[in-house]
Amino acid sequence: MAIAVYFNPEAMTAGQYDQTMAALDAAGAGSPAGRIHHSSFGEPDHLMVYDIWESAEAFATFGETLGPIMAQLGVDPGEPSIMPLHNYIN
Repeated sequence: MAIAVYFNPEAMTAGQYDQTMAALDAAGAGSPAGRIHHSSFGEPDHLMVYDIWESAEAFATFGETLGPIMAQLGVDPGEPSIMPLHNYIN
């Protein structure tokens, strides 16, 4: 079942987001299997992230790479909201 994942960290800057994306690319996880959609939005000093994943398992596998990268960069993503996806229009 597809899921929606919403991250609203207390503080994630555009610079930290860009560093995270570069590190994911370097780790070979910039376009992970199972991710259907990714977006980042908000003010430059408080970005949020919304993803759609094919399954909770695909998201969990990605998290094994994402978590250590964010910790290394000093970003606390907080606890994501994970919800079943009802509809997606591309």
